[in-house]
Amino acid sequence: MLRFITRRLLQAIPTLLVLSILVFAWLRSLPGGPAGALLGDKATPQKLADLNHVLGLDQPIWAQYLDFLGRILSGDFGNSLASGDTVLAEIGRAFPATVELTVSALFFAIVAGIPLGYLSAKYRGRFFDTSTLIGTLVGVAIPVFFLGILFKFLFASGPFLHILPPSGRASIDIDATHVTGFAVLDGLLTGEYDASADAIQHLILPAIALGTIPLAVIVRITRASVLDVLNEDFVRTANAKGLAARTVRGRHVLRNALLPVSTTIGLQTGLLLAGAVLTEKVFNWGGIGSLMAEGIERRDYPRLQALVLLAAVVFVVVNVLVDISYGLIDPRVRVR
Repeated sequence: MLRFITRRLLQAIPTLLVLSILVFAWLRSLPGGPAGALLGDKATPQKLADLNHVLGLDQPIWAQYLDFLGRILSGDFGNSLASGDTVLAEIGRAFPATVELTVSALFFAIVAGIPLGYLSAKYRGRFFDTSTLIGTLVGVAIPVFFLGILFKFLFASGPFLHILPPSGRASIDIDATHVTGFAVLDGLLTGEYDASADAIQHLILPAIALGTIPLAVIVRITRASVLDVLNEDFVRTANAKGLAARTVRGRHVLRNALLPVSTTIGLQTGLLLAGAVLTEKVFNWGGIGSLMAEGIERRDYPRLQALVLLAAVVFVVVNVLVDISYGLIDPRVRVR
C-alpha cells in the first residue's frame, strides 16, 4: 500500500509543474503584464520599466519562471491590491470557513445521497425510484444562488420566520474565542458550546444549498453503479449460494459500487473547496469564494494568482486521495 501511495504522489508532481507554467503564462498575458496590473491607472512607460526591473521581468523567461516557482514554493504570493495584506494571510483567514462549509455540504450529500441511490436502484421502476430521479433533476436544475435566496426567504423572513439565521457564520451577540478558524471546532475546544451550536445553526442553510447539486449527482451515480453491480456474475453467484441479503448488499454490491461514487465525491470536493462563490456571496460567508469574487471585481491579480494555484493544488490532492481510496476499497487497484 505504501508503494501505491508513493507512486500516486510522484505522479502528481508533473501535474503541479504544468499548472504552475499555465499560471505563469497567464500572468505574462495580462494587458501590460504583471507590472501594468500592479500599477493600474498610474502606469507610465517609465514606471513600467522601473517596476519590471524591480520584479525581474526584464530577465530571460526561464529565469523569470524559476524565480516565480521559487517564490511559490516559499509561500511568497505577494500582497493583495485590495487590502494591502499578504495574500497568504488572507487565504489563511478565509480557508477554514470554506473547509467548514464544504465538509458540511458533503456530509449532507453523502449521508443522504448514497442510501437514496441504493434504494432507488433496489426499487427500480417503482414510485420511489421515479420520484427520486425527478428530485435529482430538480436539484441539478435549480441554480445555487436561487436556492440560497429561497431558503433565506422561507426560514428568515417567510413562513418559518427566524427558525434559522439568514447569513454570516455567527450571531452578533456571540462572543466566541477563535483558535483554529473553524467556528464549530473552536467552540468545542474552548468549551463554549453555545458558540458551537450557533455556528451549526448558521451552517445548515448554506450547507444544504451548496450540497444540493452534489447530492443529486451522488444519488444518480450510486444508482447507476449499483444497477451495474447487481447484474454481475459474482452477485448472482452469492445469491445462489444462499448468502444473507445483508452480506450480499454490504460485501459484494455496495463495496464494488463505491468506486465510481468515490470519484464523484472527490471531484465535488475539489469544486467546493476551490470556492463556492455564489453560495458564499448569498450567505455572506466570508470564505475563499468571497475572496475570489472580490479579487475579480477589483482586478486583484496577486490574490487571483494564489487562488488559482490553490484550486489546482486542491484538485490534485483530492484526486490523489481518491486514488488511495480506490486501493482501500478494491485491493486489485494497488497492483495495476
